[in-house]
Amino acid sequence: MINMHKIMKNRLALSTVITTLIILVVSVLLAGVVTYFAINVVSTRVQQESLAITHTHIWVDASGNAIGALVITNTGGRDVVINQIAVRGQPIMPSGAVYYPTADTTPATDLTKSSATALSAGTASTSPIVLASGKSEQVFIVAPGSVSAADIGASVAFTIFTAQASYYSETNVQASTTSLA
Repeated sequence: MINMHKIMKNRLALSTVITTLIILVVSVLLAGVVTYFAINVVSTRVQQESLAITHTHIWVDASGNAIGALVITNTGGRDVVINQIAVRGQPIMPSGAVYYPTADTTPATDLTKSSATALSAGTASTSPIVLASGKSEQVFIVAPGSVSAADIGASVAFTIFTAQASYYSETNVQASTTSLA
C-alpha cells in the first residue's frame, strides 16, 4: 500500500510541472504573436508613406536676400499631408513665406532662380500642403532659416514633416548675381 501511495504522489507532482510548463510556453507564444502583429501593422503603415525631395537650392544675393526651392514628390501609395517645412531646424511653414504653383507641375529640368523669383504665380501656404500619391509639388521659400550671404558655400538642411515621418535633404547655399528681392 505504501508503494502505491508514493506512485500516486509522484504522478500528481509531475502533472503540476507539466501544467506550469504548458502555461509558460503558451504565454511566450502569445506574447510573440502579439509582438509580431504590432511590428507588422507599424511597418505596413510606415512603408505606405514615402516622399522624395529633389532639386533643392538656396540662393543668396549680395544684399543678403535668400530664396529656397525644392521639389517634393509623393512616391508612396497614399496621400500625404505636409505639416511643416523647416530650414536649418527653424520652422518655416505654415507661418513663413512658402509658395507653390497652383497647378500640379513637375519640372522637366532643375529649378532656376528665375522660377523661384516669380513667386506671384504661386499660392502662399498658410496651411498644410496635401500631396496626392504620385504627384509632385514645387515649393519656394522666401528668407529660409536665417540664411545670409555669409552662408554661401555652407550646407543647409531642409526637413519636411508629415504625420508619420520626417524627410531630410541638404543643399549648399549658392550665390546669386541677380537681385532676389
